[in-house]
Amino acid sequence: MAWLVLQDGKAFAGEEFGFWPEQEGKVSGEVVFNTSMSGYQGIITDLANAGQLLAFTQPQIGNSGWCWAESEADKVLLKGIILRELAAGEGCPQADASLEDFCRRRKIPGLKNVDTRALARHIRKKGTRPGVFVRELATGRRFWQENTAEQISRPEHWVYRASTAEVYLIPGEGPVLAVLDLGVKRSVLRCLQKNGYCLYVFPARTTAAEIMEIKPQGLVVSNGPGDPAALPEVVAELAKVIGKVPILGIGLGQLLLALAVGGETSPLPFGHRGSNHPVVNLETGQVTITAQNHGYAVRADSLRGTGLQVWATSLFDGSVEGLRHEKHRILAVQYQPEGAPGPTGNAGVFSAFAAMLEGRSDHAQR
Repeated sequence: MAWLVLQDGKAFAGEEFGFWPEQEGKVSGEVVFNTSMSGYQGIITDLANAGQLLAFTQPQIGNSGWCWAESEADKVLLKGIILRELAAGEGCPQADASLEDFCRRRKIPGLKNVDTRALARHIRKKGTRPGVFVRELATGRRFWQENTAEQISRPEHWVYRASTAEVYLIPGEGPVLAVLDLGVKRSVLRCLQKNGYCLYVFPARTTAAEIMEIKPQGLVVSNGPGDPAALPEVVAELAKVIGKVPILGIGLGQLLLALAVGGETSPLPFGHRGSNHPVVNLETGQVTITAQNHGYAVRADSLRGTGLQVWATSLFDGSVEGLRHEKHRILAVQYQPEGAPGPTGNAGVFSAFAAMLEGRSDHAQR
């Protein structure tokens, strides 16, 4: 038997799988849950989960095995996985390995046979909080007597581990775009490639001057992990680019753009993580189902005087899901428009960005 012990003392029993370090208390992080019913490989390799212990509410995970070529990133930065039932995933034609094989090879600890329904209900009621994997319950309780959430967090923002270390080029025949990589998903890059763009992918620490050196026709500020307010240096550089080129922000990118024009962000009680989140376009009344993976949101009441306008909101809690600027060519969404994993009906965001690049005015998803 092994345990997940939350900072508030609540404990959940299970069995270990994957790779567990010998020393107790080595595996700790923010505990979050994802309600997606499929696409676990894309979720696990989404760098927005950096530093987290990720629980799946779908009762059985691992059914289709593991296909190395379908990962969203080469590196995996989540701290651990929490499941109800671990499937072997044998016999899937596309599989190279099982989920457990992947966890062993990438040294990811897992806890199975957990009451994930009870865990999700606890987080929904009490809010997101840190937890620790231990083999002895008393060890977990003692861990939280001796440590705080601040003591287990990284001194450096997770974005800098998620981002590329060096700029690289993805050739294309179309317009040149700069992509600020804050933990970008491969599926986002693939969607941009489909439009034929020539992509220069930059590290998170890139300055505005370095971006503008390539004379891009547009900038994409990617998805990524963590608290946007803890990245003031990135915000400062983005502020210098606004008004110079059309900008598309996705996920963390939307949050940082809001901060760059003087808006504010705040943490959500338990985040938006799943592929069934309804979003309404306030201009057309159209509702779409979206995939999401974030723990922070733009404060709508902080946007007065910034020029940013809210064009989409969540039907779950009313939080901001889409922004555009009344003067500058800025389009941003909080959800995952590429839908990998998740619904693919939101790819119109990329078409709307293309319209911005061409100087047309239909720069909100229709």
